[in-house]
Amino acid sequence: MRRPQADTFDALRAAFRWEIPATFNFATDVVDAWAREPARPALLWSNAAGEERRYTFAEIASLSSRLANVLRSAGVRQGDRVVVMLPRLPAWQIAMVACLRLGAVPIPSIEMLTADDIAYRVEASQAVAAVTTAANTGKFAGLPGVVVRVAVGGSEGWIDFDSAIAAASDSCPAATVGAEDPAMLFFTSGSTGKPKGVLHAARALFAWRNAMWFWPDLTERDVMWCTADTGWAKAGTSVLIGPWSCGAAVVFHDGPFDARRRFELIQRYRVSVFCAPNTELRRLVLEDVSAFDLSSLRASLSGGESVNPEIVTRWEAMTGCRLLEAYGQTEGLMLVTNHALLPPRAASMGKPYPGLDAAVVSVDRTRLLGSDEVGVLAIRQPQPMHMLGYWRDPQRTAADRVTIDGVDWHLTGDLVTMDADGYIFYQGRDDDIIGSAGYRIGPAEVENALMQHDAIAECAAVASPDDARGEVVKAFIVLKPGVAPSDALASEIQEHAKRVTAPYKYPRRIEFVADLPKTPTGKTRRRELRDLEYRRAGKM
Repeated sequence: MRRPQADTFDALRAAFRWEIPATFNFATDVVDAWAREPARPALLWSNAAGEERRYTFAEIASLSSRLANVLRSAGVRQGDRVVVMLPRLPAWQIAMVACLRLGAVPIPSIEMLTADDIAYRVEASQAVAAVTTAANTGKFAGLPGVVVRVAVGGSEGWIDFDSAIAAASDSCPAATVGAEDPAMLFFTSGSTGKPKGVLHAARALFAWRNAMWFWPDLTERDVMWCTADTGWAKAGTSVLIGPWSCGAAVVFHDGPFDARRRFELIQRYRVSVFCAPNTELRRLVLEDVSAFDLSSLRASLSGGESVNPEIVTRWEAMTGCRLLEAYGQTEGLMLVTNHALLPPRAASMGKPYPGLDAAVVSVDRTRLLGSDEVGVLAIRQPQPMHMLGYWRDPQRTAADRVTIDGVDWHLTGDLVTMDADGYIFYQGRDDDIIGSAGYRIGPAEVENALMQHDAIAECAAVASPDDARGEVVKAFIVLKPGVAPSDALASEIQEHAKRVTAPYKYPRRIEFVADLPKTPTGKTRRRELRDLEYRRAGKM
Protein backbone atom coordinates (compact mmCIF):
# COMPACT_ATOMS: atom_id res chain seq x y z
CA MET A 1 0.00 0.00 0.00
CA ARG A 2 1.49 3.31 -1.07
CA ARG A 3 1.14 6.60 0.72
CA PRO A 4 -0.58 9.07 -1.66
CA GLN A 5 0.81 12.54 -2.11
CA ALA A 6 -1.42 15.57 -2.60
CA ASP A 7 -1.66 19.28 -1.85
CA THR A 8 -4.95 19.09 0.07
CA PHE A 9 -6.53 16.67 2.51
CA ASP A 10 -9.54 16.09 0.25
CA ALA A 11 -7.15 15.24 -2.60
CA LEU A 12 -5.43 12.71 -0.30
CA ARG A 13 -8.79 11.08 0.34
CA ALA A 14 -9.57 10.96 -3.36
CA ALA A 15 -6.19 9.44 -4.23
CA PHE A 16 -6.11 6.76 -1.53
CA ARG A 17 -6.75 3.09 -2.30
CA TRP A 18 -6.61 0.17 0.12
CA GLU A 19 -4.16 -2.61 -0.80
CA ILE A 20 -4.50 -5.22 1.95
CA PRO A 21 -2.08 -8.16 1.66
CA ALA A 22 -3.36 -11.74 1.95
CA THR A 23 -1.10 -12.31 4.97
CA PHE A 24 0.48 -9.94 7.46
CA ASN A 25 2.76 -10.62 10.42
CA PHE A 26 3.86 -7.38 12.08
CA ALA A 27 7.00 -9.00 13.47
CA THR A 28 8.36 -10.08 10.11
CA ASP A 29 6.74 -7.61 7.73
CA VAL A 30 7.59 -4.54 9.80
CA VAL A 31 10.15 -5.16 12.57
CA ASP A 32 12.33 -7.61 10.64
CA ALA A 33 12.04 -5.51 7.48
CA TRP A 34 13.41 -2.40 9.22
CA ALA A 35 16.00 -4.59 10.97
CA ARG A 36 17.72 -5.02 7.60
CA GLU A 37 19.16 -1.57 8.36
CA PRO A 38 21.22 -2.65 11.40
CA ALA A 39 21.67 0.83 12.88
CA ARG A 40 18.08 2.05 12.49
CA PRO A 41 16.81 3.17 15.95
CA ALA A 42 13.51 1.76 17.17
CA LEU A 43 13.17 2.48 20.89
CA LEU A 44 14.58 5.19 23.17
CA TRP A 45 13.76 4.17 26.75
CA SER A 46 14.31 5.93 30.07
CA ASN A 47 12.88 5.90 33.57
CA ALA A 48 12.45 8.20 36.53
CA ALA A 49 15.70 6.96 38.08
CA GLY A 50 17.68 8.26 35.11
CA GLU A 51 18.36 4.88 33.48
CA GLU A 52 18.36 4.78 29.70
CA ARG A 53 18.46 2.13 26.98
CA ARG A 54 18.42 2.45 23.22
CA TYR A 55 17.35 -0.35 20.89
CA THR A 56 17.62 -0.75 17.15
CA PHE A 57 15.04 -2.63 15.10
CA ALA A 58 17.67 -5.36 14.70
CA GLU A 59 17.88 -5.75 18.49
CA ILE A 60 14.09 -5.81 18.85
CA ALA A 61 13.93 -8.46 16.11
CA SER A 62 16.49 -10.62 17.89
CA LEU A 63 15.02 -10.25 21.40
CA SER A 64 11.44 -10.82 20.27
CA SER A 65 12.55 -13.93 18.36
CA ARG A 66 14.23 -15.25 21.49
CA LEU A 67 11.13 -14.64 23.61
CA ALA A 68 8.95 -16.18 20.93
CA ASN A 69 11.05 -19.33 21.19
CA VAL A 70 10.65 -19.30 24.97
CA LEU A 71 6.87 -19.02 24.66
CA ARG A 72 6.67 -21.66 21.93
CA SER A 73 8.80 -24.11 23.95
CA ALA A 74 6.50 -23.55 26.94
CA GLY A 75 3.44 -24.41 24.85
CA VAL A 76 2.07 -21.18 23.33
CA ARG A 77 0.64 -21.80 19.88
CA GLN A 78 -0.77 -19.70 17.05
CA GLY A 79 -4.15 -18.25 18.03
CA ASP A 80 -3.54 -18.60 21.79
CA ARG A 81 -4.33 -15.53 23.89
CA VAL A 82 -1.55 -14.02 26.02
CA VAL A 83 -2.08 -11.38 28.72
CA VAL A 84 0.71 -8.78 28.45
CA MET A 85 0.56 -6.67 31.60
CA LEU A 86 3.70 -4.58 31.76
CA PRO A 87 4.54 -0.96 32.55
CA ARG A 88 6.52 1.23 30.16
CA LEU A 89 9.50 -1.14 29.92
CA PRO A 90 11.23 -2.35 26.74
CA ALA A 91 9.91 -5.77 27.73
CA TRP A 92 6.48 -4.57 26.62
CA GLN A 93 7.49 -4.08 22.99
CA ILE A 94 9.54 -7.28 23.05
CA ALA A 95 6.62 -9.30 24.45
CA MET A 96 4.06 -7.81 22.08
CA VAL A 97 6.22 -8.47 19.01
CA ALA A 98 7.07 -11.98 20.26
CA CYS A 99 3.38 -12.84 20.50
CA LEU A 100 2.68 -11.46 17.04
CA ARG A 101 5.66 -13.39 15.65
CA LEU A 102 4.07 -16.63 16.88
CA GLY A 103 0.63 -15.63 15.64
CA ALA A 104 -0.52 -15.58 19.26
CA VAL A 105 -3.02 -12.90 20.28
CA PRO A 106 -1.68 -10.45 22.89
CA ILE A 107 -4.07 -8.82 25.36
CA PRO A 108 -2.43 -5.50 26.39
CA SER A 109 -3.44 -4.71 29.97
CA ILE A 110 -2.69 -1.81 32.30
CA GLU A 111 -0.87 -2.50 35.57
CA MET A 112 -3.67 -0.95 37.63
CA LEU A 113 -5.90 -3.96 37.00
CA THR A 114 -6.83 -5.88 40.14
CA ALA A 115 -6.81 -9.65 40.56
CA ASP A 116 -10.56 -9.68 39.86
CA ASP A 117 -10.08 -7.62 36.70
CA ILE A 118 -7.44 -10.05 35.48
CA ALA A 119 -9.47 -13.12 36.38
CA TYR A 120 -12.34 -11.81 34.29
CA ARG A 121 -10.10 -11.17 31.27
CA VAL A 122 -8.41 -14.55 31.55
CA GLU A 123 -11.71 -16.39 31.87
CA ALA A 124 -13.39 -14.44 29.08
CA SER A 125 -10.49 -14.82 26.64
CA GLN A 126 -9.35 -18.27 27.80
CA ALA A 127 -5.81 -16.93 27.89
CA VAL A 128 -3.15 -19.60 28.34
CA ALA A 129 -0.17 -17.35 29.04
CA ALA A 130 0.85 -14.16 30.81
CA VAL A 131 3.85 -11.85 30.71
CA THR A 132 4.09 -9.43 33.63
CA THR A 133 6.42 -8.09 36.31
CA ALA A 134 7.41 -9.90 39.51
CA ALA A 135 5.37 -7.35 41.49
CA ASN A 136 2.18 -8.37 39.63
CA THR A 137 2.51 -12.15 39.60
CA GLY A 138 0.31 -12.48 42.71
CA LYS A 139 -2.65 -11.13 40.74
CA PHE A 140 -2.59 -14.31 38.65
CA ALA A 141 -2.85 -16.66 41.63
CA GLY A 142 -5.69 -19.16 41.36
CA LEU A 143 -5.88 -19.00 37.57
CA PRO A 144 -4.94 -22.55 36.51
CA GLY A 145 -5.69 -21.87 32.85
CA VAL A 146 -2.64 -19.60 32.63
CA VAL A 147 -0.10 -22.39 32.19
CA VAL A 148 2.71 -20.31 30.66
CA ARG A 149 3.94 -17.60 33.02
CA VAL A 150 6.81 -15.22 32.31
CA ALA A 151 7.92 -12.55 34.80
CA VAL A 152 10.25 -9.60 34.31
CA GLY A 153 12.44 -9.79 37.41
CA GLY A 154 11.59 -13.45 38.01
CA SER A 155 9.22 -15.00 40.53
CA GLU A 156 8.73 -18.44 42.04
CA GLY A 157 6.93 -20.67 39.57
CA TRP A 158 7.43 -18.18 36.73
CA ILE A 159 9.92 -18.19 33.84
CA ASP A 160 12.46 -15.41 34.33
CA PHE A 161 12.14 -13.03 31.36
CA ASP A 162 15.78 -11.95 31.03
CA SER A 163 17.53 -15.25 31.75
CA ALA A 164 15.17 -17.19 29.48
CA ILE A 165 15.76 -14.76 26.61
CA ALA A 166 19.52 -14.89 27.13
CA ALA A 167 19.50 -18.69 26.83
CA ALA A 168 17.18 -18.87 23.82
CA SER A 169 17.99 -18.88 20.12
CA ASP A 170 17.15 -15.85 18.01
CA SER A 171 16.25 -18.05 15.07
CA CYS A 172 12.48 -18.34 15.17
CA PRO A 173 10.22 -19.34 12.27
CA ALA A 174 7.30 -16.93 12.22
CA ALA A 175 3.67 -17.86 11.80
CA THR A 176 1.83 -17.19 8.57
CA VAL A 177 -1.04 -14.94 9.63
CA GLY A 178 -3.96 -14.40 7.28
CA ALA A 179 -5.37 -10.92 6.87
CA GLU A 180 -8.59 -11.93 8.67
CA ASP A 181 -6.88 -13.97 11.40
CA PRO A 182 -7.17 -12.65 14.99
CA ALA A 183 -4.11 -10.60 15.95
CA MET A 184 -4.82 -8.44 19.03
CA LEU A 185 -7.48 -8.30 21.74
CA PHE A 186 -8.32 -5.22 23.83
CA PHE A 187 -10.85 -4.99 26.64
CA THR A 188 -12.86 -1.79 26.79
CA SER A 189 -15.66 -0.58 29.03
CA GLY A 190 -19.28 -0.83 27.95
CA SER A 191 -22.31 0.99 29.31
CA THR A 192 -23.61 -2.23 30.87
CA GLY A 193 -21.92 -5.24 32.42
CA LYS A 194 -18.27 -6.24 32.31
CA PRO A 195 -15.68 -4.88 29.85
CA LYS A 196 -16.12 -6.17 26.32
CA GLY A 197 -13.34 -7.78 24.32
CA VAL A 198 -12.54 -6.02 21.04
CA LEU A 199 -10.85 -8.41 18.62
CA HIS A 200 -8.72 -7.03 15.80
CA ALA A 201 -7.48 -8.89 12.74
CA ALA A 202 -4.02 -8.80 11.22
CA ARG A 203 -5.32 -6.54 8.43
CA ALA A 204 -6.18 -3.93 11.07
CA LEU A 205 -2.58 -3.93 12.32
CA PHE A 206 -1.49 -3.43 8.72
CA ALA A 207 -4.01 -0.62 8.25
CA TRP A 208 -3.15 1.26 11.45
CA ARG A 209 -0.22 2.87 9.66
CA ASN A 210 -2.95 5.08 8.21
CA ALA A 211 -3.26 6.74 11.62
CA MET A 212 0.34 7.87 11.34
CA TRP A 213 0.24 8.70 7.64
CA PHE A 214 -2.86 10.86 7.79
CA TRP A 215 -2.54 12.39 11.25
CA PRO A 216 1.05 13.56 11.87
CA ASP A 217 2.31 12.48 8.40
CA LEU A 218 4.92 10.28 10.11
CA THR A 219 8.04 9.06 8.27
CA GLU A 220 11.18 7.06 9.08
CA ARG A 221 12.94 10.34 9.91
CA ASP A 222 10.67 11.02 12.91
CA VAL A 223 11.03 10.40 16.62
CA MET A 224 7.59 10.00 18.19
CA TRP A 225 6.59 10.07 21.84
CA CYS A 226 3.07 9.06 22.84
CA THR A 227 2.49 9.01 26.60
CA ALA A 228 -0.43 6.52 26.51
CA ASP A 229 -0.49 3.66 28.98
CA THR A 230 0.50 0.26 27.62
CA GLY A 231 -2.98 -1.21 28.11
CA TRP A 232 -4.73 1.41 26.00
CA ALA A 233 -5.67 0.81 22.38
CA LYS A 234 -3.97 4.18 21.78
CA ALA A 235 -0.64 2.55 22.64
CA GLY A 236 -1.30 0.00 19.90
CA THR A 237 -1.51 2.66 17.20
CA SER A 238 0.73 5.42 18.53
CA VAL A 239 3.43 3.64 20.54
CA LEU A 240 3.91 0.34 18.75
CA ILE A 241 2.16 -0.53 15.48
CA GLY A 242 1.78 2.90 13.85
CA PRO A 243 5.22 4.45 14.41
CA TRP A 244 7.18 1.29 13.68
CA SER A 245 5.14 0.63 10.54
CA CYS A 246 6.51 3.98 9.34
CA GLY A 247 10.07 3.22 10.50
CA ALA A 248 9.98 5.96 13.15
CA ALA A 249 11.75 5.63 16.49
CA VAL A 250 9.64 5.87 19.64
CA VAL A 251 10.37 7.39 23.03
CA PHE A 252 9.17 5.32 26.00
CA HIS A 253 9.44 6.77 29.51
CA ASP A 254 8.67 4.81 32.69
CA GLY A 255 7.85 7.23 35.46
CA PRO A 256 5.10 9.33 37.04
CA PHE A 257 3.85 12.42 35.27
CA ASP A 258 6.38 15.24 35.64
CA ALA A 259 5.70 18.26 33.45
CA ARG A 260 9.26 19.54 33.44
CA ARG A 261 10.62 16.06 32.71
CA ARG A 262 8.39 15.90 29.65
CA PHE A 263 10.13 18.91 28.12
CA GLU A 264 13.58 17.64 29.14
CA LEU A 265 12.97 14.41 27.24
CA ILE A 266 11.56 16.18 24.19
CA GLN A 267 14.79 18.15 24.07
CA ARG A 268 17.08 15.20 24.85
CA TYR A 269 15.67 12.83 22.27
CA ARG A 270 14.83 15.47 19.66
CA VAL A 271 11.20 14.40 19.61
CA SER A 272 9.51 15.53 16.40
CA VAL A 273 5.97 14.27 17.14
CA PHE A 274 4.53 14.43 20.66
CA CYS A 275 1.17 12.96 21.63
CA ALA A 276 -0.60 13.51 24.98
CA PRO A 277 -4.16 13.77 26.29
CA ASN A 278 -5.88 16.98 27.33
CA THR A 279 -5.31 16.14 31.00
CA GLU A 280 -1.53 16.30 30.52
CA LEU A 281 -1.57 19.29 28.19
CA ARG A 282 -3.47 21.34 30.76
CA ARG A 283 -0.52 20.95 33.14
CA LEU A 284 2.20 21.22 30.54
CA VAL A 285 1.08 24.66 29.36
CA LEU A 286 1.69 26.00 32.88
CA GLU A 287 5.45 25.37 32.56
CA ASP A 288 8.06 27.95 31.67
CA VAL A 289 9.80 26.35 28.68
CA SER A 290 12.17 29.21 27.88
CA ALA A 291 15.15 27.10 28.97
CA PHE A 292 14.31 24.22 26.62
CA ASP A 293 15.10 23.73 22.95
CA LEU A 294 11.82 22.49 21.44
CA SER A 295 12.80 23.19 17.84
CA SER A 296 12.66 19.48 16.96
CA LEU A 297 8.86 19.45 17.40
CA ARG A 298 6.98 19.67 14.13
CA ALA A 299 3.62 18.25 15.24
CA SER A 300 1.71 17.70 18.47
CA LEU A 301 -1.19 15.30 18.78
CA SER A 302 -4.04 14.65 21.17
CA GLY A 303 -6.83 12.10 21.16
CA GLY A 304 -9.28 10.43 23.51
CA GLU A 305 -10.81 13.63 24.85
CA SER A 306 -11.37 17.14 23.51
CA VAL A 307 -8.69 19.72 24.22
CA ASN A 308 -9.97 23.03 25.58
CA PRO A 309 -9.50 25.84 23.01
CA GLU A 310 -7.44 27.95 25.41
CA ILE A 311 -5.07 25.01 25.94
CA VAL A 312 -4.66 24.61 22.19
CA THR A 313 -3.77 28.29 21.84
CA ARG A 314 -1.25 28.26 24.70
CA TRP A 315 0.39 25.00 23.60
CA GLU A 316 0.86 26.18 20.03
CA ALA A 317 2.30 29.49 21.23
CA MET A 318 4.83 27.85 23.54
CA THR A 319 5.95 25.07 21.16
CA GLY A 320 5.59 26.74 17.79
CA CYS A 321 3.77 23.77 16.25
CA ARG A 322 0.15 23.01 15.55
CA LEU A 323 -1.82 20.74 17.88
CA LEU A 324 -3.68 18.18 15.77
CA GLU A 325 -6.63 16.54 17.50
CA ALA A 326 -8.19 13.28 16.37
CA TYR A 327 -11.07 11.01 17.33
CA GLY A 328 -11.01 7.27 17.69
CA GLN A 329 -12.35 4.31 19.61
CA THR A 330 -11.05 0.86 20.51
CA GLU A 331 -13.28 -0.74 17.88
CA GLY A 332 -11.69 1.15 15.00
CA LEU A 333 -8.77 3.05 16.54
CA MET A 334 -8.23 6.55 15.13
CA LEU A 335 -11.04 7.41 12.71
CA VAL A 336 -11.34 11.20 12.32
CA THR A 337 -8.35 13.51 12.07
CA ASN A 338 -7.14 17.06 11.91
CA HIS A 339 -4.31 16.62 9.41
CA ALA A 340 -1.71 19.30 8.74
CA LEU A 341 -3.20 19.79 5.26
CA LEU A 342 -6.70 20.22 6.68
CA PRO A 343 -7.56 23.85 7.49
CA PRO A 344 -8.64 23.90 11.15
CA ARG A 345 -12.24 24.57 12.01
CA ALA A 346 -13.05 25.64 15.56
CA ALA A 347 -14.24 22.79 17.82
CA SER A 348 -14.14 20.22 15.01
CA MET A 349 -12.65 16.73 15.36
CA GLY A 350 -11.68 17.00 11.69
CA LYS A 351 -12.61 14.74 8.80
CA PRO A 352 -12.57 10.95 8.30
CA TYR A 353 -9.26 9.38 7.31
CA PRO A 354 -8.54 8.52 3.68
CA GLY A 355 -9.96 5.06 3.07
CA LEU A 356 -12.76 5.55 5.57
CA ASP A 357 -16.33 6.75 5.03
CA ALA A 358 -18.37 8.23 7.87
CA ALA A 359 -21.94 9.44 8.16
CA VAL A 360 -24.38 10.65 10.80
CA VAL A 361 -27.27 8.26 11.51
CA SER A 362 -30.51 9.23 13.22
CA VAL A 363 -30.82 8.11 16.84
CA ASP A 364 -33.68 5.81 15.83
CA ARG A 365 -31.25 4.15 13.34
CA THR A 366 -33.54 4.59 10.34
CA ARG A 367 -31.83 7.17 8.10
CA LEU A 368 -28.72 9.16 7.28
CA LEU A 369 -28.90 12.77 8.44
CA GLY A 370 -28.03 15.93 6.62
CA SER A 371 -25.68 18.77 7.49
CA ASP A 372 -25.69 20.01 11.09
CA GLU A 373 -28.24 17.45 12.33
CA VAL A 374 -27.36 15.68 15.59
CA GLY A 375 -27.07 11.91 15.33
CA VAL A 376 -24.75 8.95 15.90
CA LEU A 377 -21.37 8.85 14.16
CA ALA A 378 -21.33 5.80 11.89
CA ILE A 379 -18.42 4.14 10.06
CA ARG A 380 -19.10 2.37 6.77
CA GLN A 381 -18.37 -1.37 6.74
CA PRO A 382 -16.36 -3.33 5.82
CA GLN A 383 -13.44 -1.20 6.90
CA PRO A 384 -9.87 -2.62 7.20
CA MET A 385 -9.01 -0.63 10.34
CA HIS A 386 -12.13 -1.87 12.11
CA MET A 387 -12.47 -4.77 14.55
CA LEU A 388 -13.45 -8.31 13.63
CA GLY A 389 -16.08 -8.01 16.34
CA TYR A 390 -16.64 -8.23 20.07
CA TRP A 391 -14.94 -11.29 21.47
CA ARG A 392 -17.27 -14.29 21.17
CA ASP A 393 -20.29 -12.03 21.32
CA PRO A 394 -21.96 -11.87 17.89
CA GLN A 395 -25.15 -10.42 19.38
CA ARG A 396 -23.33 -7.43 20.83
CA THR A 397 -21.43 -6.99 17.56
CA ALA A 398 -24.69 -7.03 15.59
CA ALA A 399 -26.30 -4.58 18.03
CA ASP A 400 -23.87 -1.86 16.92
CA ARG A 401 -24.51 -2.45 13.21
CA VAL A 402 -27.25 -1.04 11.03
CA THR A 403 -28.02 -1.32 7.32
CA ILE A 404 -29.47 1.73 5.57
CA ASP A 405 -30.26 1.69 1.85
CA GLY A 406 -28.17 -1.46 1.43
CA VAL A 407 -25.05 -0.04 3.13
CA ASP A 408 -23.71 -1.45 6.41
CA TRP A 409 -22.62 0.93 9.15
CA HIS A 410 -21.00 0.52 12.59
CA LEU A 411 -22.49 2.88 15.16
CA THR A 412 -19.82 4.37 17.43
CA GLY A 413 -22.18 5.50 20.19
CA ASP A 414 -20.94 9.09 19.90
CA LEU A 415 -23.34 11.90 19.02
CA VAL A 416 -22.00 14.31 16.40
CA THR A 417 -22.93 16.74 13.68
CA MET A 418 -21.29 17.00 10.26
CA ASP A 419 -21.25 20.30 8.41
CA ALA A 420 -21.65 20.80 4.67
CA ASP A 421 -17.87 20.53 4.16
CA GLY A 422 -17.57 17.18 5.97
CA TYR A 423 -16.12 18.47 9.26
CA ILE A 424 -17.35 16.49 12.27
CA PHE A 425 -18.25 18.02 15.65
CA TYR A 426 -18.58 16.00 18.86
CA GLN A 427 -21.83 16.43 20.82
CA GLY A 428 -21.59 13.73 23.53
CA ARG A 429 -22.38 10.05 24.13
CA ASP A 430 -25.67 8.32 23.42
CA ASP A 431 -25.05 5.90 26.29
CA ASP A 432 -23.77 6.05 29.89
CA ILE A 433 -20.03 5.66 29.25
CA ILE A 434 -17.90 8.03 31.37
CA GLY A 435 -14.88 9.57 29.65
CA SER A 436 -12.30 10.67 32.22
CA ALA A 437 -8.73 11.76 31.40
CA GLY A 438 -8.68 9.50 28.35
CA TYR A 439 -10.13 6.47 30.13
CA ARG A 440 -13.48 4.91 29.18
CA ILE A 441 -15.28 3.86 32.34
CA GLY A 442 -18.41 1.71 32.34
CA PRO A 443 -20.88 2.68 35.07
CA ALA A 444 -21.78 -0.94 35.79
CA GLU A 445 -18.13 -1.72 36.65
CA VAL A 446 -18.13 1.06 39.25
CA GLU A 447 -21.52 0.09 40.62
CA ASN A 448 -20.55 -3.58 40.93
CA ALA A 449 -17.51 -2.59 42.98
CA LEU A 450 -19.46 -0.21 45.21
CA MET A 451 -22.20 -2.75 45.92
CA GLN A 452 -19.64 -4.95 47.67
CA HIS A 453 -19.48 -2.38 50.49
CA ASP A 454 -21.68 -3.37 53.43
CA ALA A 455 -23.16 0.12 53.90
CA ILE A 456 -24.62 0.49 50.39
CA ALA A 457 -28.16 -0.48 49.44
CA GLU A 458 -28.23 1.00 45.93
CA CYS A 459 -25.99 3.16 43.79
CA ALA A 460 -25.61 4.73 40.37
CA ALA A 461 -22.38 5.88 38.72
CA VAL A 462 -22.58 8.72 36.22
CA ALA A 463 -20.39 11.28 34.48
CA SER A 464 -19.87 14.58 36.25
CA PRO A 465 -18.22 17.43 34.31
CA ASP A 466 -14.71 18.39 35.38
CA ASP A 467 -12.45 21.07 33.96
CA ALA A 468 -9.24 19.05 34.38
CA ARG A 469 -10.40 15.55 33.38
CA GLY A 470 -13.33 16.30 31.10
CA GLU A 471 -15.55 14.08 33.23
CA VAL A 472 -15.12 12.25 36.53
CA VAL A 473 -17.08 9.42 38.09
CA LYS A 474 -19.77 10.50 40.51
CA ALA A 475 -21.66 7.98 42.61
CA PHE A 476 -25.16 8.61 43.91
CA ILE A 477 -25.52 6.27 46.89
CA VAL A 478 -28.51 5.03 48.88
CA LEU A 479 -27.35 3.71 52.24
CA LYS A 480 -28.80 0.76 54.10
CA PRO A 481 -31.26 1.52 56.95
CA GLY A 482 -29.47 2.67 60.07
CA VAL A 483 -26.31 3.82 58.26
CA ALA A 484 -25.65 7.56 58.53
CA PRO A 485 -23.94 9.48 55.70
CA SER A 486 -20.67 11.24 56.52
CA ASP A 487 -17.49 12.50 54.89
CA ALA A 488 -15.60 9.68 56.60
CA LEU A 489 -17.94 7.09 55.08
CA ALA A 490 -17.57 8.66 51.64
CA SER A 491 -13.78 8.39 51.92
CA GLU A 492 -14.06 4.80 53.11
CA ILE A 493 -16.25 3.93 50.12
CA GLN A 494 -13.76 5.54 47.74
CA GLU A 495 -10.88 3.53 49.19
CA HIS A 496 -13.00 0.39 48.98
CA ALA A 497 -13.61 1.01 45.26
CA LYS A 498 -9.88 1.45 44.65
CA ARG A 499 -9.21 -1.94 46.22
CA VAL A 500 -11.96 -3.82 44.41
CA THR A 501 -11.39 -2.54 40.87
CA ALA A 502 -8.78 -0.59 38.93
CA PRO A 503 -8.19 2.69 40.83
CA TYR A 504 -8.93 4.96 37.87
CA LYS A 505 -12.59 3.90 38.12
CA TYR A 506 -13.22 5.01 41.69
CA PRO A 507 -15.86 7.73 42.25
CA ARG A 508 -14.09 11.03 42.85
CA ARG A 509 -17.42 12.53 43.90
CA ILE A 510 -20.06 10.94 46.11
CA GLU A 511 -23.54 12.15 46.97
CA PHE A 512 -25.77 10.31 49.45
CA VAL A 513 -29.43 10.32 48.41
CA ALA A 514 -32.69 8.90 49.74
CA ASP A 515 -33.52 7.13 46.48
CA LEU A 516 -32.61 6.88 42.80
CA PRO A 517 -34.79 7.81 39.81
CA LYS A 518 -36.21 4.67 38.19
CA THR A 519 -38.04 3.63 35.04
CA PRO A 520 -41.46 1.93 35.38
CA THR A 521 -39.64 -1.40 35.08
CA GLY A 522 -37.24 -0.55 37.91
CA LYS A 523 -34.11 0.38 35.97
CA THR A 524 -32.04 3.30 37.26
CA ARG A 525 -32.27 6.42 35.11
CA ARG A 526 -28.54 7.21 34.94
CA ARG A 527 -29.13 9.76 32.19
CA GLU A 528 -31.35 11.80 34.53
CA LEU A 529 -28.60 11.91 37.16
CA ARG A 530 -25.94 12.76 34.58
CA ASP A 531 -28.07 15.60 33.21
CA LEU A 532 -28.52 16.85 36.77
CA GLU A 533 -24.75 17.06 37.17
CA TYR A 534 -24.35 18.93 33.91
CA ARG A 535 -27.08 21.40 34.84
CA ARG A 536 -25.46 22.01 38.22
CA ALA A 537 -22.19 22.77 36.44
CA GLY A 538 -23.92 25.12 34.00
CA LYS A 539 -23.09 22.84 31.07
CA MET A 540 -26.69 22.35 29.89
